[in-house]
Amino acid sequence: MVAAGLFDVDGTLVDSVDLHAEAWREAFLRFGHDLPYESVRSQIGKGGDQLMPVFLSSEEIEDYGEELEAWRAERFRREYLPLVRPLPRVRQLFQRLRRLGARIALASSSNKDDLAVYVGVLGVRDLLDLATSADDVGHSKPCPDVFLACLRRLGVPARRAMAVGDSPYDALAAGRAGVPTVGLLCGGFDPDDLRAAGCVALYRDPSDLLERLDGSPLALDEAPAQPGA
Repeated sequence: MVAAGLFDVDGTLVDSVDLHAEAWREAFLRFGHDLPYESVRSQIGKGGDQLMPVFLSSEEIEDYGEELEAWRAERFRREYLPLVRPLPRVRQLFQRLRRLGARIALASSSNKDDLAVYVGVLGVRDLLDLATSADDVGHSKPCPDVFLACLRRLGVPARRAMAVGDSPYDALAAGRAGVPTVGLLCGGFDPDDLRAAGCVALYRDPSDLLERLDGSPLALDEAPAQPGA
């Protein structure tokens, strides 16, 4: 068993990708940008610092980027956060990993307040070794900062860790930290995109990973090399 599982949260452990996409779409629309829903959804998994430059010029970000992101955060917290639900059997998966000796960290692009709500929704606070959010690092995914922070705080080398995420941005960020990624399809991202970003195995959702844990990359003593590494 790897020494640590580094778990993304949105789309991986909680069903929130569509909710985030709608909040971002509404925020862009409020500031004069009528963007297709699917274009916005395809970027979920990044933090605002990485997502906004996809759609806004540097001048626009300078003029009203902070205001837009603050409006989005409040909109999400008020209208959508109460709708977030856990994906199946997350607590049982974490319990099994802990029994097998793995440590568990959350590596999220969410802010710390939203992450705290997610932990409560999941009912896993007692099973976590740490929870790292976008507020703890300089740059969000697909930059590697959140995974590097987890490794540093856990004192675990990258070769003994495995990331679990639902988006290509999870796999890219983890790969840049030297950590391979197990991909979950419950976030709605294309399997080919997940493989191209570096996922070494794909599972339907946390329940599927739990059912097949013994044969998964997490069951290895050291994480396998990423494709092309």
